[in-house]
Amino acid sequence: MHRYLHASPVIDFHHAEVMAVAQSLTEGADSALERVRRCFEFVRDEIRHSSDFQLNPVTCKASDVLRHKTGFCYAKSHLLAALLRANGIPAGLCYQRLSADDSGSRFCLHGLNAVHLPDIGWYRIDPRGDKPGIATRFCPPEEVLAYVPSGPQERDFPEIWAEPLPLITELLGRCQTYEQVLAALPDVEVVQTGHGKT
Repeated sequence: MHRYLHASPVIDFHHAEVMAVAQSLTEGADSALERVRRCFEFVRDEIRHSSDFQLNPVTCKASDVLRHKTGFCYAKSHLLAALLRANGIPAGLCYQRLSADDSGSRFCLHGLNAVHLPDIGWYRIDPRGDKPGIATRFCPPEEVLAYVPSGPQERDFPEIWAEPLPLITELLGRCQTYEQVLAALPDVEVVQTGHGKT
């Protein structure tokens, strides 16, 4: 579990601003569940989704997401992981593969979080931010996520990553505008086998 508690260059909760916000959000919280809820709702509601609000700059590491108050789903999940880890709560990163257009010909990864809760275990939360047609909540043990993969090529990937996927950090690192990110949304190939889906 220790790897889900460590700081890193992307999940940089050792940064003074991140640590200060992590402490202020959870001051007076009387349970781990309440600490998680406060951190989740802060990132969901106070950090604006770059595409929804058409905002620059493109952010990646938690401290930059906090400073600029904007990020794509991936970046928002980096900040939430940092805030949770700063409070001693194990947190990781998860991904879904979703259709990126109505035709089903283009797919992309969506980033969200998993947090380890007392008496529940790993529980997924999605801080991307609500908008018409999308509403996420923290109400364990029920998961209320932004998206539910349903198409034949869509997937819920079961892995819980301690660090973001390299293709995510590479994309966010090289793109200067949200339009550039949208034009190059990351995807991973899904291989169909004779024995089912992989």
